[in-house]
Amino acid sequence: MSLPEDAIAVVGMAGRFPGAPDVPSLWRNLLDGVDLVHDYTEAELRALGVGERLLADPAHVRAGGRLPDVAAFDADFFGVTADEAAAMDPQQRLFLEQSWTALEDAGCDPAAFDGLIGVFSGASVNRHFLYRQFTGDPDEPLVPGFAPDYVAAQVAYRLGLTGPAMAVQTACSSSLTAVCVAAQHLLDYRCDLALAGGVSVTEPRFLHTPGGLVSPDGRCRAFDATGQGGAYSSGVAVLALKRLQDAVESRDQVLAVLRGWAVGNDGARRAGFAAPGLDGQASVVAEALADAGVAPGAIGFVEAHGSGTAVGDAIEVAALAQAFSGDPLPPSAVALGSIKTNLGNLDAAAGAAALIKAVLAVRHGVIPANLHFERADPDVEFGPFYVPVKNVAWEAETRRAGVSSFGLGGTNAHVIVEQVADEPPRPAATGWRVLPVSARTPEALRQARMRLADHLEAAPRIDLDDVAHTLTAGRRAFAYRAAIVCQDLSQAVARLRGLPYDAPEDLMRAAEAWVAGDEPAWPPADGRIISLPAYPFQRQEV
Repeated sequence: MSLPEDAIAVVGMAGRFPGAPDVPSLWRNLLDGVDLVHDYTEAELRALGVGERLLADPAHVRAGGRLPDVAAFDADFFGVTADEAAAMDPQQRLFLEQSWTALEDAGCDPAAFDGLIGVFSGASVNRHFLYRQFTGDPDEPLVPGFAPDYVAAQVAYRLGLTGPAMAVQTACSSSLTAVCVAAQHLLDYRCDLALAGGVSVTEPRFLHTPGGLVSPDGRCRAFDATGQGGAYSSGVAVLALKRLQDAVESRDQVLAVLRGWAVGNDGARRAGFAAPGLDGQASVVAEALADAGVAPGAIGFVEAHGSGTAVGDAIEVAALAQAFSGDPLPPSAVALGSIKTNLGNLDAAAGAAALIKAVLAVRHGVIPANLHFERADPDVEFGPFYVPVKNVAWEAETRRAGVSSFGLGGTNAHVIVEQVADEPPRPAATGWRVLPVSARTPEALRQARMRLADHLEAAPRIDLDDVAHTLTAGRRAFAYRAAIVCQDLSQAVARLRGLPYDAPEDLMRAAEAWVAGDEPAWPPADGRIISLPAYPFQRQEV
């Protein structure tokens, strides 16, 4: 099979989002049309330390997407002392955990990986330091490593990664710009696997102003006549990327392919520093299409920046129409969505979250509905674009999507995502397989076994060879171990849950020896890397 030399494979994804502890939960919420923006009670706001002046202000927006247990962290897993964990920006802790999860999703143990792994991160302002640690005393010493600059460096240090580790800071477009930088580093052979994404931890401390970015109720009504912005939300999103050729040769899962990307700035041709620029946005979309070598008519879905502001939405759609004008399309030819209508604005993590949505859409052939869309903004000239108000079955020979993320200050990023052809079905394998599971603590091992059992029970068509290969070739072996021998999924589920069983003595002895600490002595599974439940972090309040 001939593979494009300049394509980048998405081989793993991870994240925590409002109302969703992982990527599969996020996808279910998108398909179910769940509004994940939270309306805070006054008691909740006071518990966050929101002061009386802000509480009394009628313009205060008491809504936003939140993450539970932001202050909790599995410090022992990463070798972080209690004092270090307490001083770390929660954004560093979140990005570190999800970087490990993305590597697991990609079937990569960094200690065994033959190549350089790079880290490219975007992060918001460290509000934890501003509101929790800094006393206001000008002589208060700064906490070492408190700034967003250190997120990538923390990951590289804690996971032992020796490729490029850099912060990418372009406001709301930070994480998608980080993806573009990572993809280019892969093409230039500066690294062999890259983690790219962003993180934001924020609190409901925003005011609504007419024409501003924050709506009165915190809901983002992208492209709707009543759009007045949205709410800022907390979240983290990380993607693992590889050169497509390398991913295929390594039998990695390929969730989708990045075919083209571009980053640019609006320059001075706009109303002000914070104002968007039509020509700059159109240029970056056109450049990404040209980089991918595809015509606008090949795009069936654009996951837009979609801020929900009247000016921003009108300029964004006009810029898209300008970029698509070389390939005249009929009305309603291209779906237009914004994950902000579900989650709010994840700030530095927004672009990576949007990219994850697009990857899932091209992979599964479904375009999720846009929430809060009732009446089209009369100032938006939609042209070939339409806003889906229900999930759309996406039927195309090759599904392709564009993803936009635009930062305050004018730095724009656009990525073209392409579907991967399904692999031909393989004959059902027979015989015995060994499924090894390990963790750093007995309780984490118990949880890992139960999570895997639940996952296999819910996926009756999963290939057991793929499961065995992922667990043996793609996961690190920790001190606390279990290994079961099975012939089919029903046996695997039962035995992971502790039911007694019989199996060939040689494999049982090999499994018992591995549990005791030996190297594996069972034959390798003939499978490929697939997504399986991630490590169950044992988080504690720090």
